[in-house]
Amino acid sequence: MDTFEIILALAERFGLMVGVVFLLMTITPVQRMDFSRVESRWRTVLVMLLFGTFGILGTYTGNSVFQSVANLRAMVVITGGLFGGPVVGIGAGLIAGAHRIATDLHGFSAWPCGIATALEGLAAGMVCLWLRERAMNWRIAAGLAVLGETVHMLLLLLLARPFADAVELVRLIAPPMLLVNSVGAALFVEVINIFSRDRERRESLHAQLILDIANLTVSYLRSGLSRATAEATAEIIHQRVGVGAVAITDTRNVLAHVGEGGDHHLPGHEIRTDATRRVLETGEAVFLHTAREIGCNHAACPMTSGIIVPLHKDGGVVGTLKFYGSATRPLNNTLFEVAKGLGNLFSTQLELEDIQVKEQMLAHAEIRRLQSQINPHFLFNSLNTITSFCRTNAERARELLMDLSLYMRRNLDLSRGFIPLSEELEQVRSYLAIEQARFGERIKVDMDIADGCLAWPIPPLIIQPLVENSIRHGVLAQERGGTVRVSAARRDDCLEVTISDNGVGMDPETVARVLSRECADSLHDGIGMRNCLSRLEQIYGPQYSPEVTSAPGQGTSIRLRIPEKA
Repeated sequence: MDTFEIILALAERFGLMVGVVFLLMTITPVQRMDFSRVESRWRTVLVMLLFGTFGILGTYTGNSVFQSVANLRAMVVITGGLFGGPVVGIGAGLIAGAHRIATDLHGFSAWPCGIATALEGLAAGMVCLWLRERAMNWRIAAGLAVLGETVHMLLLLLLARPFADAVELVRLIAPPMLLVNSVGAALFVEVINIFSRDRERRESLHAQLILDIANLTVSYLRSGLSRATAEATAEIIHQRVGVGAVAITDTRNVLAHVGEGGDHHLPGHEIRTDATRRVLETGEAVFLHTAREIGCNHAACPMTSGIIVPLHKDGGVVGTLKFYGSATRPLNNTLFEVAKGLGNLFSTQLELEDIQVKEQMLAHAEIRRLQSQINPHFLFNSLNTITSFCRTNAERARELLMDLSLYMRRNLDLSRGFIPLSEELEQVRSYLAIEQARFGERIKVDMDIADGCLAWPIPPLIIQPLVENSIRHGVLAQERGGTVRVSAARRDDCLEVTISDNGVGMDPETVARVLSRECADSLHDGIGMRNCLSRLEQIYGPQYSPEVTSAPGQGTSIRLRIPEKA
């Protein structure tokens, strides 16, 4: 057999090996291996055995030439070293090399070939250690194969005896092995890169699908697991995931079932399937491949497969998410991973329900504390002002008493939750009426409320304390007084409220101090600015944090953005 015939034979065997590799990588256990990295010890050993086995296959697919074998081991062990590092490289090289020696122990080329294979694997592993992710490159693989097979030929000349036979062997096999192993190593690396990119693409699509569903369902599940929230969630999943049916249960009953089998998997009824009961007991996700495994006792149930994942909360199982497959919509491992991802996200959302409830309780507790925090100085000064008007203007005194009564009643009404903007503005007007009676022309007020804003729900005691702050620390700090302006308008699905004044203003350091902690002013001069601003963050989230702008001598402006629903 001449050199050209050897090249053709090795190329043919290489095609066979590539086909075997592709076939092997379509098997589910191999697909589950992450071909983008080798992390754990057991996976390192598994990858080492895998490439070592491929290396043995490279020997068996070789051609017998002059009492030796023209083979494809190099391309396999080099790829293994580049992929898995020194441990995988030397391990695969030793496995394939030891097999080469063992199968031809007394052959004149067995030891040089075995040693060369181990060295090729080690060299590739060291390159991986040096280049890391960049090592899986077809150019590097081809270069290492050329270098490794050159060393292989030199070892044959140095160690194989008789020397004349070694020279003849090298003359015949060097060109084919250099060519085919270098091309083969490059293609083998690209095969693994293709599978890695395909896996990353599929994982990206899975993640995108899961996040899209989670984004659409978060507004429901954050309110807890109930029939209403489960029905809405199941409907969203069924619309976006191609399964026969989607169901959600608690620990006893079916909360929602959307899709096939809805005639007997009825919401509000007890769980019918044995598999669901087992998942509730064990807390482990399962993939059921047959109707018998599902365990539905209805004779005409269309379900042929099922995926059941537990929903956790506070360390226990509180329900399940279920995908059902039918004859026309079968399930697969991809959907199993999607279901598990959704189950984890839904469990997190259910955990956040308790946090949300606690935050709401804290926010309402803060409201109650602020509502009960009536400034005695304001009360006494108001009464003194009303008393002075009793002598000179009884009608004006009566109006002020009504304003003070309204102001006090709303401050002390601890039962209120969210109130319309109109009610808060009435509170502001009552406060301003009393302060303007005391300070006269030093306090001017301008209100600009756009149409359609008065019914907007807002937390109580949000605007009035900021108006009070503007008057006491901005306007009245000037001898001539000033103007407070309150405006409200709808913008981008939010109510935008601005409280501004042309008072003394604040320097940047003072603004930062006010926003960073609760001001001491809240203890003796009314409710502090920071109290009001932090409540908005607690209720609506940090994205609705108020904006404060101020400059000495130019006044202060506070802009609030309030969504329609908390």
